Amino acid sequence: MRHALKEFALPVFAIAAALLLFGVLVAFAGVDPVEVWATLFKGAFGDWFSWQNTLQRAAPLMLTALCVALPARAGLIVIGGEGALVLGGLACAALAHAVPLPGNVVGTAIVCIAGALAGALWIVLAGWLRQYRGINETISSLLLAYIAIGIFKHLVEGPLRDPASLNKPSTYALNDGLLIGGIGGSDVHWGLAIGVVACLGLGWWLRATASGFSVRVVGGNPRTAQLVGLPATRLILGSCALGGACAGLAGAVEVAAVHTNANASLIAGYGYAGILVSFIARHNPVAIVPVAILFGGFGAAGSLLQRRLGLPDASVLVLQGIAFVLILASEGLRMIDWKALRARLFRASGSPA
Repeated sequence: MRHALKEFALPVFAIAAALLLFGVLVAFAGVDPVEVWATLFKGAFGDWFSWQNTLQRAAPLMLTALCVALPARAGLIVIGGEGALVLGGLACAALAHAVPLPGNVVGTAIVCIAGALAGALWIVLAGWLRQYRGINETISSLLLAYIAIGIFKHLVEGPLRDPASLNKPSTYALNDGLLIGGIGGSDVHWGLAIGVVACLGLGWWLRATASGFSVRVVGGNPRTAQLVGLPATRLILGSCALGGACAGLAGAVEVAAVHTNANASLIAGYGYAGILVSFIARHNPVAIVPVAILFGGFGAAGSLLQRRLGLPDASVLVLQGIAFVLILASEGLRMIDWKALRARLFRASGSPA
């Protein structure tokens, strides 16, 4: 119980400290911190319109966070979810234009699967480079993300461009029958349900199945995994494939539910924000759900901060950056043996412990 409380308390403390430091920064800009915090809450969760905006943004964050969390459970730090997302969206739009598809849920499932496959192949490449060429997966996945964005821009502005898109190059729009609609007539699309089901399902897989346990063994103690004969390479590449598929699915859902085509708006930083969400959730797929909703709210409140208080729309990125630094710092606090440290301090001062 105490361990679970500690696991929960440190991320909460880090987020609270980030909000406090963010308030100090805006105070130097001449803005009342209390008003900033109130506006953040109102823009994220203040009314039904804010909730819809928050949940819309939370859906891709859940899936891109899984792109970090699943390889992390296998011992890899993969941060290239942005590349998998844009290629997943591109694959969705390209397949819908190239192949006649039924204009119903079957066609929608096909384009989403195409996006997931594109993302899986891209992240598996980073895992393959790590396992067979010894290239650090953090660096390779980040660089591959830039390559993916370059490929995306080239194809969207070149071979796959819709001639009717003038000022904002984009691919051809998906047929209406392939689009993902809202839940109950709201602006919250079914991508949110896909993200929640993916998080809960993969969390169950890691906890309750032999293959999920094997992945956790490989990530926790690779030497033990070798001694008991686990196929470490296969499990690592499988985790990368699952994570990449989630990020690619996020791109496909964004195309089918929000943009209706692939364009530069797809490069919105969800892949990078997913890194922060996964680290705050400690790579726990189930914990990703509430954390993604929280950071979806921060993103949704950015425009309100700009309209009401005159702060830049990107000021929420500063908040996210502060939170990321503090989360990394809290990992160091987690490793400290506080009882041993207290005993050493008492011994040094000559007082009884």
